[in-house]
Amino acid sequence: MGEIAERIEQLRLSALDCRGCELCETRTNVVFGEGNPETPLIVIGEGPGQNEDATGRPFVGRAGQLLDQALKENNLSRKHVYIMNVIKCRACITENGRTRNRPPSTAEINACSHWLEKQVAIIQPLVVLCLGAPAANAIIHRDFRMTQERGQFFETKYARHAIAALHPAYILRQDGETYELTRRQLVEDIGAARRKVIEAKKEPNMTLF
Repeated sequence: MGEIAERIEQLRLSALDCRGCELCETRTNVVFGEGNPETPLIVIGEGPGQNEDATGRPFVGRAGQLLDQALKENNLSRKHVYIMNVIKCRACITENGRTRNRPPSTAEINACSHWLEKQVAIIQPLVVLCLGAPAANAIIHRDFRMTQERGQFFETKYARHAIAALHPAYILRQDGETYELTRRQLVEDIGAARRKVIEAKKEPNMTLF
């Protein structure tokens, strides 16, 4: 195991005991992240859902399968990227005996932000790909407009290049031509992130933190 992988593993072990917000009371697992910690490309979503909470792995279930397919269509896999979320524990609410996902609160995002920042600081990616507007709000800028700003690159404190794509879960809720269009956009945006990595490797070094 290399130095970066060891540092990520040590951070993961520390995160497993995190009690920084009330989500620790309802979680089954801390969903820290997975993939290649030496990658130049990080993929970031908003937070774990039911399947992720149950397994401790990011982006599993149908949304994860779609993400894997979109990566594969760009000759990528989870071995080539590092996949994580803005928050590490499932945000959920129980009503009428049923538990469902909910958006994390600002306080929950803030409480988890140091894990996100430490992960990215260790990996030091060249490119960050945000999946969904909530992740883009946290990584790129507040009030991110997915319709207008999807597929564009921004400079951030996390990486010199950051881009946002539609979340696989959103795409799965579409039908017919809209599904085909949004799925194609996801594949294209992953491709753009991959090409940007190749370009960025030729750029002068920059200290990000």
